[in-house]
Amino acid sequence: MHKELFAHRVKGRLSMTFTYHDASQETRLVACDHEPPLRVIRAFPLAGGATLVHIHNLSGGILGGDHLSISADIGPCSTVQLTSTSATRIYRSTPTAPIATQTISIQVREGGLLEYLPDPLIPFAGARYQQQTHIDLAQDAGLFWWETITPGREAHGEVFGYEQLHLSTEITALGKPLAIERMRIEPQHQAPSSSLRLGSFLYFCSFYICKVGLEATRWLHLEQQLQALAQEMSRPAEISWGVSTLVAHGLLVRAVSRQGRDIATGLLAFWRAAKRLLYGQEAIPPRKIY
Repeated sequence: MHKELFAHRVKGRLSMTFTYHDASQETRLVACDHEPPLRVIRAFPLAGGATLVHIHNLSGGILGGDHLSISADIGPCSTVQLTSTSATRIYRSTPTAPIATQTISIQVREGGLLEYLPDPLIPFAGARYQQQTHIDLAQDAGLFWWETITPGREAHGEVFGYEQLHLSTEITALGKPLAIERMRIEPQHQAPSSSLRLGSFLYFCSFYICKVGLEATRWLHLEQQLQALAQEMSRPAEISWGVSTLVAHGLLVRAVSRQGRDIATGLLAFWRAAKRLLYGQEAIPPRKIY
């Protein structure tokens, strides 16, 4: 079969713009441009003038050869919570299909806050996937963003059965890099169970917590407080949490775990603690729609 028949199956696109309205003291989704299978169902108002948006993939997952792009512009003083309607499923690719790709580009402007809280990523057996994420933060902008990677469909016996998982992350603030991460996992070539990688753990996550403009001493203090929580929530051979400051304006929480549900519980605890300490507010878990 000719290779050109396996050109990108889908080129989905979603672009969102949010602004804060002084008169009503609320954030609104003022522009939304999308091409299937990506779409936004609607924006839901939250307490304190924030808005919640669910990003929905009508295909139910990402197929080999798909190329998806998501962009968001969080306007000055806007508060936005983004989540998914379900886990991101990466389906098996045929050997001749191009790798499935997704690019995520987000701008958080002066005084804005983004809480980007997607469900876990599940790469099926035979899946090949590449994701590139870039988040840029302006002065006084804030970010809570987590990402959880599963070993696959564990209930179906698919543990690290995928072929390739390439994740690239860049977070910048005021034009300077805060975090640059490149992750390349190819289980058939380098076993994730190696003691140099995950060892006996199956799930892992990253949680970036940022607020541009805070002094370094504030971040060191927050690191100490969250590290105490990490020690409390870690259990030998079951789950291990760690916290470290970034070069400026934020910190990173990581975990490796035997069970996915333990990561979900821990992320919520860290989010609640950090939001109280940084904003004096309670974290509101996104309500799901089905």
